[in-house]
Amino acid sequence: MASILLSKSKYLNGLQCLKYLWILFNEPEKVPAIDAATQYIFDQGHLVGELAKKLFRDGIDIQDEDFIANIRRTREVLRLGKPLFEAGIRAGSIYARADILNPADQNEWDILEVKSTTSVKDVHIDDVAFQKFCYEKSGLKIRKCFLMYINNKYVRNGDIDPEQLLSVEDISAQVDEASSGIQERMDVMLDVVTRTQCPDITIGKHCSSPYGCPLQELCWGFLPENSVFNLHRGGKNSVELFQNGVLAIRDIPADYNLTGKQQIQRKCEMDGEPYIDREEIRNFLTTLEHPLYYLDFETFSPAVPMFDGTKPYQKIPFQFSLHVVEHGEVKPKHYSFLAEGMDDPRPKLLSQLYGVLGDRGTIIVYNQAFEKKVLEELGDAFPEYKDWIEDTSARIADLLSPFQSFYYYNSAQKGSASIKKVLPAITGEGYEGMDISDGEDASIAFQAITYGDVSEEVGSKVREDLEKYCGLDTEGMIWIIDKLKELLV
Repeated sequence: MASILLSKSKYLNGLQCLKYLWILFNEPEKVPAIDAATQYIFDQGHLVGELAKKLFRDGIDIQDEDFIANIRRTREVLRLGKPLFEAGIRAGSIYARADILNPADQNEWDILEVKSTTSVKDVHIDDVAFQKFCYEKSGLKIRKCFLMYINNKYVRNGDIDPEQLLSVEDISAQVDEASSGIQERMDVMLDVVTRTQCPDITIGKHCSSPYGCPLQELCWGFLPENSVFNLHRGGKNSVELFQNGVLAIRDIPADYNLTGKQQIQRKCEMDGEPYIDREEIRNFLTTLEHPLYYLDFETFSPAVPMFDGTKPYQKIPFQFSLHVVEHGEVKPKHYSFLAEGMDDPRPKLLSQLYGVLGDRGTIIVYNQAFEKKVLEELGDAFPEYKDWIEDTSARIADLLSPFQSFYYYNSAQKGSASIKKVLPAITGEGYEGMDISDGEDASIAFQAITYGDVSEEVGSKVREDLEKYCGLDTEGMIWIIDKLKELLV
């Protein structure tokens, strides 16, 4: 193996899982390419980082993809005593690059790490601790460490004000605590990556904390289709069962203490049949009053608010699908809206929704907490619609409820009550094969064609895919209701 260099990101990978770290060094071809969702998070972080730089007017940007050139340039400008952006330092076999290295007292520096989150997390402390250790090992004196993160109370009014958008917290004490034993941890990591055999690390909570591991499919592939990790709110019980050699839900001992919903899961696995509580399903269906309005929103949530009156990560609806069933066997009417242009999409969306959503009948959604929150924020932003929105929200029925309550459960759901699992489980129809197949994909795709640089051809294709996806969300709810009715016959 060539000379080993432990970067900050790999140090954090090693803290999470030594197996993942070994594969990164020795079998990198097994690591999947960064997906669109992860890249979007990186892009949001980069945008926040660029805004943070504006707080240091005389700062020097040393960004360079070639880390050797970055290190060389850092050495050259350190003597100038100015804020440095992306200053890279190598100390033996470790390398760190700080978002902002700010001159403090004479011959001392402060580290400022910029994150697009809305609070300080443990992983951020470990992140900065690595930087501080590396810088001090190279001879720099670090006075204090700070984290800059999103102030989620900030409301945009005109141009973005970075000083108001970003909160700054002194994390020096936490960093000092996290620095205890850091050399020993690094030594272990450097030793592990030089071994010929990959360490045998069992699966567990570390596979998804603090970040989702891209190797989960590889490491979890040995589990049966409905494993103990698919138990509803399994938590510690799932881990305990796994550690005791129980992998499948069907193999959980009969005397093991399970919740009522977990017992339903086990029964479905044993019987090979779905669980159906017809009385409760009937009670739910009797609450629905025609005409029925099946409604779904798609939203995006930028870290940096794009429109006046909005906050960081506020959900901005850009699309809706509405299927209307007047009564009986009448063919549903479909209405849809998909924003065009770079302006705030909410006024036009709200105007069109107002025009097609009648004032009587049940509005059916899937996960009412989401739709009601979107409507509530629309009412706050556009007071002229507030009374109408309050009346509209009072008519909402949540199709998630009978599945979340396990009035119906099919093993194909794998413990989930999401529409992505319920629709194929109960109807045989689903989202497979669609170019856009979930809300996150929809959000990223819409922003790319609206605020990015894409061809007209690509934009047209994406808009078509968005219409298909959002339309399936509402039409799929009709199919689910129809199937629930069939169960009562």
